[in-house]
Amino acid sequence: MKSNEFYNTVKKITLKDARYAPDAYEFVNDAVIFTVKLFEQQKGKARHVTGMELLVGIKEYAIKKFGPMSLEIFQEWGIREPISIGNIVFNMIEYNLLSKTDKDSLDDFNVNYNFEEELRRPFIPKILKRQKKLPKIA
Repeated sequence: MKSNEFYNTVKKITLKDARYAPDAYEFVNDAVIFTVKLFEQQKGKARHVTGMELLVGIKEYAIKKFGPMSLEIFQEWGIREPISIGNIVFNMIEYNLLSKTDKDSLDDFNVNYNFEEELRRPFIPKILKRQKKLPKIA
């Protein structure tokens, strides 16, 4: 459970920047922890994660937590593209809820990463993934 200080800080952030729901900030905070652990398991040590690694971790965490409703929940919270995650992260950095290195930039989230495709793909039946488009009948 998060502290009252966390929630009070998120309230301050959302009063200043109302683009994203307070729940989005809690989710991103939890997803950062999940992502660090995910890459720690893969690489064998805890370390800072890049913007792209965080996007992958956020996708994995969303699918684990919300399943096929992930995209709809993201849209409800105002998250529509990777830069939305970047805006949330950098709002949290500004209020000392997260930290960054000198190499980190909001531009790290200005990437070609299709949330809709990434969040829906795991739930598309395998048979549909293999099907090729049928030729048009003249």
